[in-house]
Amino acid sequence: MGYMGKYLDVNLSSKKIHVKQLDMDLAKKYIGGKGLGAKILLDELKKGVKPLSPDNIILFMTGPLSGTKVVTSGRWCIVTKSPHTGIFLDSHIGGKFGHRLKKAGYDFILVRGKSKTPCYLLINDDDVSIQSAEELWGKGTFETEEFLQNKHPKSEVASIGPAGENLVTYANVMTDKSHMAGRGGAGAVMGSKNLKAVVAVGSTSIDSVHDNFKELTRSFREKVRENPGVQTRHEIGTMMWVNMANDAGFLPTRNYQSGVFKGAEEISGEKMLEDYTYAHRACYGCLIACGKANKFTKGKYSGLDVEGPEYETTALLGSNCGIRDLGAVAKASQMCDDLGIDTITVGSSIAFAMECSEKKILDQNDVPKLKFGNEAAMLKMIELIAHRKGVGELFAQGTLAAAEKIGKNSSDFAIQVKKSELAGVEPRGSFGMALAYSTSDRGGCHQRCWTPSAELRGDLKRFSFEGVPKFVKESQDERAACFSLVLCDFLPFDVPEMVEMLNSATGFDYTPESYLQAGERIWNLTRLFNVREGMTSDDDVLPKRFYTEKMPEGPAEGQIISEDSLELAKLEYYKLRGWNKKGLPKGKILRKLKL
Repeated sequence: MGYMGKYLDVNLSSKKIHVKQLDMDLAKKYIGGKGLGAKILLDELKKGVKPLSPDNIILFMTGPLSGTKVVTSGRWCIVTKSPHTGIFLDSHIGGKFGHRLKKAGYDFILVRGKSKTPCYLLINDDDVSIQSAEELWGKGTFETEEFLQNKHPKSEVASIGPAGENLVTYANVMTDKSHMAGRGGAGAVMGSKNLKAVVAVGSTSIDSVHDNFKELTRSFREKVRENPGVQTRHEIGTMMWVNMANDAGFLPTRNYQSGVFKGAEEISGEKMLEDYTYAHRACYGCLIACGKANKFTKGKYSGLDVEGPEYETTALLGSNCGIRDLGAVAKASQMCDDLGIDTITVGSSIAFAMECSEKKILDQNDVPKLKFGNEAAMLKMIELIAHRKGVGELFAQGTLAAAEKIGKNSSDFAIQVKKSELAGVEPRGSFGMALAYSTSDRGGCHQRCWTPSAELRGDLKRFSFEGVPKFVKESQDERAACFSLVLCDFLPFDVPEMVEMLNSATGFDYTPESYLQAGERIWNLTRLFNVREGMTSDDDVLPKRFYTEKMPEGPAEGQIISEDSLELAKLEYYKLRGWNKKGLPKGKILRKLKL
C-alpha cells in the first residue's frame, strides 16, 4: 500500500476540515516526509510569510514506509517555516504517533490559520474534529498527554508545553513523553495557532498489498538484528558518543571553548549503563531500542526516573555547560521535555549566557552565580526561558538574537549557523562537520551529514577538507531521501535495500540512482525555499570563534578552521551541486531534477 492516498487540510481559523486526495505524481517525485512536505510548503507559502503568523502552515508528515514492518518506520516529521531561523524546517521524531496517524488513514495533516481559543485536533479514523484545550493550556506535555490518552483510549498524542505557548522560538513538539521534534521551533508554530495537541486514534490496516514486502522486511530485520553497530547502540544508545567524542577531542565544552571535558566519564554512556539504566526503550516497530530508561537512587536527584538523556542533550546541557553530574543533565532533559523546549538550543543558549556572565558582559539578577558548572543555574535558566521571565526573555530566541542585544562582540561566540545552534560536535575537531554545518538547509544540524565516523575510521582525513565536499553532498542527498521515507538515522542499510522495500510497498519503479536523485531534488528544493526567503551564501558560514581561536587542548589541540579553506571547500561543494558561486542552483541542475 505505501500511501493511504489522502490527507487532512485543517483550517483553525474557519474550523473547516477537508479530506483531500494525495497527488500520487507528487508522492512519487518527492517520496513523502521531508520531500513532499518541502514541496507543499514552497507551494503554499508566499515569500516573506512570518513564521508565527496565521499564514504559516504546519505539516505533520508520514512517509510510504511509515508504520509498516520496516525497522524504524515509527518515525515521522513536522515541516514548517521555522520561527527560530526564518527558513525551511523539517524536524524528525520517533515514538508511536506516526504509526497511529497512518492507521487513522492519512498520509499527513496540513494545518493552517489560527484558532481563537486553545484547541486540539482529534483524529479518529473518519471522525475528525477540533476540540477545546482551554483546560490544558499552561500544562506541561506529560500531563497533557496523560489527560488526552485517558480521554481518548488507544490514542497517541503530539503536544506542546509552556515553551510553545509562550512562543519560545525553539519550542519543540513532544510525544510518548520522551520523543521530540526538537529543532527549529515547530512547537512555537503550534502555539501561535493555539493548537495544544494533535490526537490520533486509528484502526486502518497499513500492510502492503505486494506479495514480497513481508519477506523483504522479515529478512531485513534479521540483518539489522545481527549488525554489530546496532548491538552497541542497543546496549548504550546514543550516549556511546560521549567518551568517543571526548577521546577524539570534539566534545563541546564550555560554550565550544574546548573539545575536551575533564568530567566526561561521569556523564558518559558507560557510566549511565553501569549505574542507572534499567530498561531499553524503542519506538514503534524498532528492534534497535536505543532509548534508555534510567533511575537515580543516590544524591540530590535520587528518585528521578527518566528516559534519557541522549548524546546531543548531554553534550549541550552537560559538557557545554560544564556540568559533570549526569543526574543534573537527566533532570534538565526531563524539564525540557515537559516544558516543550529543544535541549540542543537551550543548552547552547545557557552556555552562551554563562560565558557572557563570566566575561561580565551580561547584566542580570535572576540567576545567582550563572557560570559554567553551576547546575542549579542551568536548571533555573531552563525554567525562565520556557516562561520568558526575567533573563529568560533575553534568551527565548536563541544565542544570536541575545548577542545582538548584549553587543560587545558577543556574536563572535554565539555558536550557531543560520541562527540555529550547533549540535554536539566541535568543528575544529571535525572539519567535515564544519562544512556540513555551514551548508545545512536548516542551520547548524548534525542530521544532514555526520562526518565524525568517517574521520575516525580514516575514510576522511582528519583536520582536512580533502574529499569533504563530495562526502557532504552525497550524504545530504541520501539523508534527504531517507528522511522522506521516513526512516531513522540509526538504521544500517544499503540504498538498494531501501529502494527494493520502497518499490515493494508502493509499486514504484525506483532504481538506486533515481532514489538518490530524488534526494538531490529535495535538497535543491529546500535551497530554493531558503533563497526565496532571503538566505545567501553569506549565511553558509561558521561563528567567528572557530576561525580565530585555536583548540586549546586534546587531540585537536592547535586546530583552527581556516576561513579561506572552508570557503574553497564551500565553492567546491557548490560546483558539485551545480550551483553558482553565490550558492544559487543553476538552470541546468534544475532542469535535470525537473524543478
